[in-house]
Amino acid sequence: MTRSDPSTGVLDRYGCLELVTKLAAWAEGSHKPLVALWIDLDRFRQINESFGHLGGDNMIVQIAERLKSRLYGRAELARMGGDEFVCLAPNLDRHHAEDLAREVLQVIELPLRLGEILLHPSASIGIAILESGEDPFVFLERTDQAMIAAKRQGGNRYVFSGDEPMPGRLGILLAREELDIENKLHTALETGGLRLHYQPILGFDGRIEAIEALMRCTVDGEQIPPAKFIPVAEKTGLVIRIGEWSLLQGAQYARQLQDAGLRTKVAINVSRAQLLAPKFAQALHGALLCADVTPELIELELTESLFMDISDAVQNNLRSARECGVGLAIDDFGTGYSCLANLKDIPATKLKLDRAFVQVLPEDRRALAVIRAMTQLGRELGMTIVAEGVENREQLEALEEAGVDAVQGYYHARPMDEDALHIWLQERKLP
Repeated sequence: MTRSDPSTGVLDRYGCLELVTKLAAWAEGSHKPLVALWIDLDRFRQINESFGHLGGDNMIVQIAERLKSRLYGRAELARMGGDEFVCLAPNLDRHHAEDLAREVLQVIELPLRLGEILLHPSASIGIAILESGEDPFVFLERTDQAMIAAKRQGGNRYVFSGDEPMPGRLGILLAREELDIENKLHTALETGGLRLHYQPILGFDGRIEAIEALMRCTVDGEQIPPAKFIPVAEKTGLVIRIGEWSLLQGAQYARQLQDAGLRTKVAINVSRAQLLAPKFAQALHGALLCADVTPELIELELTESLFMDISDAVQNNLRSARECGVGLAIDDFGTGYSCLANLKDIPATKLKLDRAFVQVLPEDRRALAVIRAMTQLGRELGMTIVAEGVENREQLEALEEAGVDAVQGYYHARPMDEDALHIWLQERKLP
C-alpha cells in the first residue's frame, strides 16, 4: 500500500523511507547512481506567523503541485513533514544532480499568491549521491545535513553532501576536506611533520639579500601543499601555533648559518592572525633569545591580508619588531588587499613585488612601467625592492632595467631543505 501525504498527494515520510530502501537496493544491484535532494522552504515560519497555518498549508500545496508537475516521470517526490520535501532521482550523476537542483530552485522561486500578497519563495537544498554499501537512511541523513548547511549559508542555494561545513577540533565550521587537513595539521605539530624549506633572494651582482623560509607539511608520507593547509591553519587559528614554531625554527637556522660563517638574513612569513595576537612580541623575543641570533639576521614577511587591518595591535607589534632590530618585508605587493593608503603606515624595510607583474615580462611594457613606479615609490620610502617569481633571463634583464634591487624565483634556485641550502650557500662563497 502506497503511503501518501493527505494534503499534497505525494509520498509521506514513511512512503519515502520505503521507497529509498527499494531504490538503494536497485542502485546497488545495477551499479547505477541514486540522488536525493532534501528541500526546505526558506522563512516558512514567517508565512505561518503572517498568514496562519491555513495560509502555510496553502503555500505547501502550491509548491508541491509545481514540483510534481516539473519532476513527473523523472523523480519521486515525498513530503517529510512541515515545509520539507525529498526528491529521489535514480541514474543521475553529480553534474545532472546540480542541474536538477537548479531547476527545483527556479520552480520554487516563481511568484506565489497568498490572499492579496504576491510572495517570492525560495528554498535550501541538500544533495547527496548514494555511496556503495551505504545504509539508505544514512544516505538521507547526509542529504538533510547538507540542506542545513545550505540554510546556514543564507538559503536559496544547494549544497552537496561532503561540501558542507562541519565543526572541527576547535569548533570552527570546516568543509570535509578542510577537516581532514585540520587533523593532519594537528598530527604534524605533534609528530614533527612540519619543515621549513628555504629559497634565496639574490641581488644582480650575485649577493645574497636574504633567504625566505617556506612552510612544508608532511603526514604519513603525504605532502600537503601550502595552498591547502595555510588557509585551514588561518581559519582555525592554528596559524598562530605554526607561526611561533616557524619563528623559532627560522631563527635557529639563521644562527646555524651565522656559526658556519654564512651570515645572511632569514625571512619568516607571519600572518595577520599572529600580528593581532597579544603575545606576538613575546613569541618573537623568545625565538630570538632561544636561538641567540642577531635580530638583524631575521626579517618578517607580512602577508597581503595584513592590509585589511592596520589596527593599533598590529602597529604595536610591528613597531616592537623594528625596535628590536628585526626587518619587515611586505610580500606580494601590488595585488589583492595591498593599497597605498596603508603602505605609509607600515614601517617596512623591504617591498616584494607580486609575481603577477613578473610573469608577463618582458613583453608587457605596461607591467614594466608599473614595476618602475612601485620601485621608485619603495625607494622613496627607504625600502629594498625585490621581484618575485623570476623564471628566465629575459625577466631578469627587464627587472634590472626597471631598477629592482634583488630577485627571487626558480631562475636562481628552487626552495630547498637546510642541508641542500647549506651546500648551495657554500658554493656561492659567501663572505
